[in-house]
Amino acid sequence: MRALVVREVGAPLRVEEIELPAPGPGEVRVGIRAAGVCHSDLSMVNGTLAPSYPLALGHEAAGVVTEVGADVSRVAPGAHVVLNWAPPCRNCWYCGHGEPWLCAGLGSPSTPRGRTAAGDPLHVTLGLGALAEEVVVPENAVIPVPSALPFEAAALLGCAVLTGVGAVRRTATVAPGESVAVIGLGGVGLSVVGAARAAGADPVLAVDVSPAKAGLAIAAGATDFLLADDKLSRAVRERTDGRGVDHAFECVGRGSTIRTAWRSARRGGQVTVVGMGAKDDLVPLSALEIFHSARTLRSSVYGSSDPDRDLPELARAVLDGTLDLAPLITDRTTLDGAAEAFDRMARGEGARTLVLP
Repeated sequence: MRALVVREVGAPLRVEEIELPAPGPGEVRVGIRAAGVCHSDLSMVNGTLAPSYPLALGHEAAGVVTEVGADVSRVAPGAHVVLNWAPPCRNCWYCGHGEPWLCAGLGSPSTPRGRTAAGDPLHVTLGLGALAEEVVVPENAVIPVPSALPFEAAALLGCAVLTGVGAVRRTATVAPGESVAVIGLGGVGLSVVGAARAAGADPVLAVDVSPAKAGLAIAAGATDFLLADDKLSRAVRERTDGRGVDHAFECVGRGSTIRTAWRSARRGGQVTVVGMGAKDDLVPLSALEIFHSARTLRSSVYGSSDPDRDLPELARAVLDGTLDLAPLITDRTTLDGAAEAFDRMARGEGARTLVLP
């Protein structure tokens, strides 16, 4: 089978032949029908994260179960599923205290699985390696969804939408009438915009360095689009009676944009970091401004969501028409065009590219 593989930090991305093992006990094989190109995959390529190489990329995908190993009870061949890159163990302290997104068994950026055609040990991104024709994963890494759910929508639910919607609903609990700013308008940021609008937030200020994102932001539900420039803080305050927003969401994963989100929030406001950044990218905050601003700064890991609970709920919302994911998809390509999608993402162009058979 074929997969998109990177062999070292900064190396070219190439579609290669790889070999995966047959599903063992508790494992399933899934034929991939749609996969999203996510910024976390780019972090595996550019060295922001530190996986092992060679690495099969991809973690946001949906497909059909084609084979199951012994003792699998969750799904059967033919089931339509979304891949879950953070399956909780259900046994650790965090899982037992209602925080499965912080499961003690999670955290490794890559997992050994299979070999390259040349016989080199292969690793897969976040236990999946989903920019591929097939994956072999533990059964708790798949979530069944209705067969009526389009694969394109199903794929986005597995990362961008669950993360973005969860950040609004679960982490920040945005209430009707509260003001929101969203910094960074990729797939996750646009999901935050849509969820904030659906929660009744007003205004919803969408912020990006690229003017080309304005149309995407408005389509996703933003009331205003603002450029991320040296006039941003003033523009935010002009739209919030001089205070700043109740909620600022950072969806980039950089110290500078976290600082921007911090300055965009009002005194007593909430700053939620959704983007995943580098360990040496620091955020300068003085002890005085932390005290004086009374703001809350926190992260939202996987939208503070329980995928087994929340993803089927989102699938139902797509099917009943209350959740529109069309504004998130700006490009479609095949596996052979996936490397170009990474280039577009690195340049900040578009939202989500979907890789289709």
